[in-house]
Amino acid sequence: MENALYSVAGIRAVEQAVLPAAPLMRRAGAAAARWALELIQEARPKLAPVLVLAGPGNNGGDALEVAANLRDAGVEVTVLHIPGHAPSTETAAALERCRMDGVHFVTAVPEGVAWALVVDGLFGIGLTRALDGRCAQLAAQFDHPGCPVLALDVPSGLDADTGTVVGGGAAVRATHTITFIGDKPGLHTGDGRDYAGVVRVAALDIDPALLPPAEATLVTPAAFRSALRPRRENSHKGQFGDVAIIGGAEGMGGAAILAARAALLSGAGRVFVAALDARLSLDAMHPEVMFRAAAGFALTQRTLVAGPGMGDSAGARDLLARAIATDTPLVLDADALNLLAAEPGLQEALRTRAPIAVLTPHPLEAARLLGVTARVVGADRLAAARELAARCGAVVVLKGSGTVIAHPGGQVAINTSGNPGLATGGAGDVLAGLTGTLLAQGWDAWEAAQGAVWMHGAAADRLVAQGIGPIGLTAGELPAAIRAVFNALV
Repeated sequence: MENALYSVAGIRAVEQAVLPAAPLMRRAGAAAARWALELIQEARPKLAPVLVLAGPGNNGGDALEVAANLRDAGVEVTVLHIPGHAPSTETAAALERCRMDGVHFVTAVPEGVAWALVVDGLFGIGLTRALDGRCAQLAAQFDHPGCPVLALDVPSGLDADTGTVVGGGAAVRATHTITFIGDKPGLHTGDGRDYAGVVRVAALDIDPALLPPAEATLVTPAAFRSALRPRRENSHKGQFGDVAIIGGAEGMGGAAILAARAALLSGAGRVFVAALDARLSLDAMHPEVMFRAAAGFALTQRTLVAGPGMGDSAGARDLLARAIATDTPLVLDADALNLLAAEPGLQEALRTRAPIAVLTPHPLEAARLLGVTARVVGADRLAAARELAARCGAVVVLKGSGTVIAHPGGQVAINTSGNPGLATGGAGDVLAGLTGTLLAQGWDAWEAAQGAVWMHGAAADRLVAQGIGPIGLTAGELPAAIRAVFNALV
């Protein structure tokens, strides 16, 4: 399946089904060598030397196959091999092939060499303990070495399921990763985006029928393409929904205004702010946004976005209860999530409401809802999002690098867009407003969550491409960029 992500256990089952391993190792080595040659030509067209780090297991065997293939292509190859106690037959054969081909072996990394490429084949998807000793030193030594680093299957030290660094230790920071048989979730979320770099999948000629059910999918525009429809000429604002932002308590009006601007510039027919601070009455930049006092504001027949700048007052709690009790589309963010975490009764009301809501927590908010620490959430982002979606009966958007979207039915997706510019105050309010406007325009909760997260990230990418950020990118710059991304998609 396109954009499918597979667990380590699932990939292991495929490997067992297609034994013997020797053809797989040779195919992996050949596929990685082809990409390595591309990277060498881009980095140093004169085929400068390549360093291959080969570990003691089958990942090291893949690396040895890469070395042999590069040597056959006329590349000068140096291999630092860390032998194991009992190498597999396939790894032993790859080692012998390297020796026969004249590959140069060393016991320490030569100093003063300008490498065209470093190939990381120390450890693969089977690593269960932190890198230590010599391998940890090598990972540190080749952190930003000034040349491309190509990891085989997974950067050594990175958990391919969770995107965490195994055991909290070290990991190889690759610029490129060629992963075998199928893509893995951990390459695209958490630490994975920092350590894996550009990811390419080499299927190794495996029959797709042998692949297990996907653990997750990657979010690209294909995931929500069916919801993208151009507007008819004969249109009016009533066809594009009303969005009401519930928030804007004293001193926090900016959050509600950011959410409202996002809703407005991404196409809602009308946008209201139901403000807890009655003095909040105008957005001078966008006077199209209508302000109302939250007390007594009618919550029915409009899409609700509760939480931006909402605060934790008794009045905020009552508004949240009223919002959950409606049968309109609902997004819960920020303070609404903290209020929800404190009240089991509200959680039960949320779980049983129809239609299902969309929750957009950051890791600490998710941890409060789950009754755990943010560290626990970060240790397995997919599992945390899936558990929270099941508990709340809602689509959950667990924000962060490689945002995870989970459906209460069990489906999980990982976003592919975005950059560190989104690590700024107010970016989450913009995302909440965008999600609300997609719901108001008739998208279902699963499509709206995926579409909003992808467009939000793509808008940040667009701004960075224009020289705006990632350092210093502000949330207020996102809504106009989202509008441009949305119209380009349609």
